[in-house]
Amino acid sequence: QVQLVESGGGLVQAGESLTLSCVASGNIYRMNTMLWYREAPGRQRELVAHITRDGESEVYVDTMKDRFTVSRDNSKNTMRLHMNGLKPEDTGVYYCNANVKTQDLITREYWGQGTQVTVSS
Repeated sequence: QVQLVESGGGLVQAGESLTLSCVASGNIYRMNTMLWYREAPGRQRELVAHITRDGESEVYVDTMKDRFTVSRDNSKNTMRLHMNGLKPEDTGVYYCNANVKTQDLITREYWGQGTQVTVSS
């Protein structure tokens, strides 16, 4: 099948930057829309951003719109979340999600295992 692996999380101070990566591997025919979700402590998982195969993207969380951007490299089946000016409220586990058409030409949704981002004040 398909595996999504996130990396790049860590403990940073407020105001610093991080770039999260999500790399897909496996029985991939075509990577479609890729998304980032965040699960903050004690809260439900929420959609942070998406990017289409053609590179159209949007950040959905109002407090992140002017600080976060999302990019992808289709040749490497990779998506990144560039997070600048991090704030303590950005803390959470960030998950990669992707709609992937596999070699059997069936499109399925896949999740990564998540990467922890902790921002200290």
